[in-house]
Amino acid sequence: MNLKALDRLHKTRLGYLVFGLVELGLAYAVSLRAIDSGNLFWWALTLILFAGFLQNFVRMVVHKNE
Repeated sequence: MNLKALDRLHKTRLGYLVFGLVELGLAYAVSLRAIDSGNLFWWALTLILFAGFLQNFVRMVVHKNE
């Protein structure tokens, strides 16, 4: 799969769902590391990944099939 195909997939409801779930899973894994270490870098990365999940989720909900 090349980057153009991946970009086309990401702009569909299924793509938003898949990318959102991947980001949510990564945010969960990184949050476990943040809780264990207490390092601010891991907390910041957790927030960034969770914000990406929220962005994909909102786009999935309001996405119009064209």
